[in-house]
Amino acid sequence: MERSFRKDKLLFTGLIIAGILVNVIPSYFLDRVGLPLFFDTSGTIFISALAGPYFGIITAVCTNFLCTLFNRQAFYFSAINALIAIYTASYLKRRSFKKAGDALFFILTAAFISGSLSALIQWGLLGQAQHSLIEDTAQAIASTSSSSYYVSLILTNFILNILDKGFSTVLVVIALRLLPKKISDRVQNSIWRQRPLSDAEKKAAKEQSRLMKHSIRARSISVLIATSAVLVIFIGFIGFRLFFESEKAEKAESAASSLAFASDFLDRSMIDAYLINGRNVPGYEETEDLLRHILQNSVGMDSLSLIDFRENGAYYIFDVAAEDGEVFQPGERVDMSSMLAPIYPYLVGGYELEPFEISTRFSWRQYIFKPIRYEDGKKTVCYAVCRISLDHLTERLRSFILKIFLTIAGLFILIIGHGLWSTGVYTTYPISTLTSYVDRFSRTGDDQEKLDENVRMIRSLDIRTDDEVELLYRTICSLTLNRAEQLRSIRRLSDSTAMMQDGLIITMADMVESRDSDTGAHVQKTAAYVKIIVEGLQKKGYYAEKISPKFISDIVRSAPLHDVGKINIPDGVLNQPRKLTNEEFEIMKTHTTAGKEIIEKAISTVRGGTYLKEARNMAAYHHERWDGKGYPEGLHGEAIPLAARIMAVADVFDALTSPRIYKPAFPLEKALAIIEEGSGTQFDPKCVEVFFEALPEVKLILRKYNQES
Repeated sequence: MERSFRKDKLLFTGLIIAGILVNVIPSYFLDRVGLPLFFDTSGTIFISALAGPYFGIITAVCTNFLCTLFNRQAFYFSAINALIAIYTASYLKRRSFKKAGDALFFILTAAFISGSLSALIQWGLLGQAQHSLIEDTAQAIASTSSSSYYVSLILTNFILNILDKGFSTVLVVIALRLLPKKISDRVQNSIWRQRPLSDAEKKAAKEQSRLMKHSIRARSISVLIATSAVLVIFIGFIGFRLFFESEKAEKAESAASSLAFASDFLDRSMIDAYLINGRNVPGYEETEDLLRHILQNSVGMDSLSLIDFRENGAYYIFDVAAEDGEVFQPGERVDMSSMLAPIYPYLVGGYELEPFEISTRFSWRQYIFKPIRYEDGKKTVCYAVCRISLDHLTERLRSFILKIFLTIAGLFILIIGHGLWSTGVYTTYPISTLTSYVDRFSRTGDDQEKLDENVRMIRSLDIRTDDEVELLYRTICSLTLNRAEQLRSIRRLSDSTAMMQDGLIITMADMVESRDSDTGAHVQKTAAYVKIIVEGLQKKGYYAEKISPKFISDIVRSAPLHDVGKINIPDGVLNQPRKLTNEEFEIMKTHTTAGKEIIEKAISTVRGGTYLKEARNMAAYHHERWDGKGYPEGLHGEAIPLAARIMAVADVFDALTSPRIYKPAFPLEKALAIIEEGSGTQFDPKCVEVFFEALPEVKLILRKYNQES
């Protein structure tokens, strides 16, 4: 079996690799010839249809990863192909590719999903279509239909994906029809780590899981999603911080170079004149144009200024800003002591300073200060100051974050898919089906056939997860098998004990019967009549709260003991050939109380002999009457134990139809008439009713024992 499983696994792995190649190869050639088609989902749809969503996701993600070798943007679309894998498996649970209408609906819906999401990625990530032909078509549709560019882009992608998904679906339908069913079954079976479950068994397993407040699968997936989400957020945050720090360092370095360049071309001797007279000084505007040119060629710089920091404020000498921003005029004083409080004294002193950052919740600014000194390099004339912001990076950051999200999205779907599949195959289905079968085993009771059947069903699960679940399964297999065998042994012992008990009962009854010269086969016949009556009551639904399989077994087995008390009756009374006198009848009546005492002693001696309780009831009360005129206690109606009421009919009928030394046997019709007449007075009417309904069986017993006699 293990070797077969390995072969199936190799076959399955080979099919996945083939599916990936079927995706990648057409996509490569179409990319080389420059067509805006990809045909990279045929293998994904095929594997999803054959083996389920998880393996379709693997095929999709691996396909897009390999496609990055010739198309750098391919992996950004891996999440879309993974969603197509999920959609395919979900769709085929409800419909089939065998019907043309269902296949066409799948093509249209898959094309819409893929086309709209692809358009969204192209628009959000690239700012335009992925291919120039798609871009031109979308622009043409937008201009002629007066619709938005994005709607036109969706429509163009939708049309192209109809061709793409149509080709892929047709190819998959052909492949599925050509694939031998034997191979298809082997592939699907290789996915399981137990006997493959039917749809009904899968549904039962899911229902079993829903009974739990928190299923293992739900808890595992929750942990997996939470962990993956935290990991994605953490990686995204680290990536964002690294990108931000890199950009900040790059801009600071570029700004420092620009400031150094500006200071090299600045005429330091004219600084005071520029400060006092501004644009009236020859050369001021040329210097301002130079600073503006430097600013325009420095990415990230918002402004470039020359400022003289003094105790009473900062005096602007030059101030140029990007994008026609507000500027300060030459000689204008601005109070910066609060904004630059930590470093302002050092600025007044003319020191070299590190970049100074000012950040708020919604913005970030960095100031670079370059001291401009006189020729001797000792005294600082002013500072060249540039302000850097990363506001211009918003678009790049958005694109960067989107790329991270799209890159991780496909992997995230793959991780969740793996979690769902592995917990299902390795945990949920094995434990749920095992729980269901064990629960059924525990509710079987002592029905040996059902026990054996449930043991076979449990063993047929063939769980092979190679972990604690398999160990639990093997332990339960041994436990249930041992339990079934123990019950089989107990049943054999119980049957043997019951046979021995029945033999003792018959022996005791025969000992009593051997003293009575006229009661031939009385115990056998009364036991047979008792069985007929109690089974008739059960069929009619009478006394349902009392009549159970155990009750029936108890009274039939113990019926022969109903006259055990006669062992105390003297032979002269027991075998009197004439009608008994009143004194003799009083002695005869004591056989009921004597029988009760004998059986009660047996009950106290034989612990667990509960069946003897019904024997005691029959021995003590089978001469009680329904109207309360019987003996020994004068009980009436349902106050008389049911076993005794049943025995009363059986005992009197046998006495009437059997010969005695003091009378011949009554004809059957007369005996039946006497029984019918006693219904409601001497006998329980319901017992009489079912007795008459079973007359064919009664006659068979009567005929059998009359022939033997």
